[in-house]
Amino acid sequence: MAGIVVRSAHYPGRAPVDTYGNGGFRFAGMSHRGSLLCLPSGIYGWDPGGRIDREALARVFVEADQIEVLLVGTGTAMEPLATELAAALRESGIVADAMSTGAAVRTFNVLLAENRAVAAALVAVD
Repeated sequence: MAGIVVRSAHYPGRAPVDTYGNGGFRFAGMSHRGSLLCLPSGIYGWDPGGRIDREALARVFVEADQIEVLLVGTGTAMEPLATELAAALRESGIVADAMSTGAAVRTFNVLLAENRAVAAALVAVD
């Protein structure tokens, strides 16, 4: 008998985030426990490892040509992005805006509904 197979979480499409809290998110009729990266190629489970840096946002840089705005939900409180990271994103053509996760979810949903080239990096909150 085969054991449980754990796969990287990935939803292959764009969808608004319906709810957040309790350590996760609901979107597209599904729930996910943990943080998320919402990109043009889909929604991915994301573990920034306690810090949001270039390595944590590697997928964002790969898809930079399809992203105009990156919303970074930093948890319950707004934490500014490191100056070097913000500069690297700008050099890639991305305007990054850090805010609380709740504000990032709401803004992401509005910009997605407007069919804008938006992405989000969302840290889960309890």
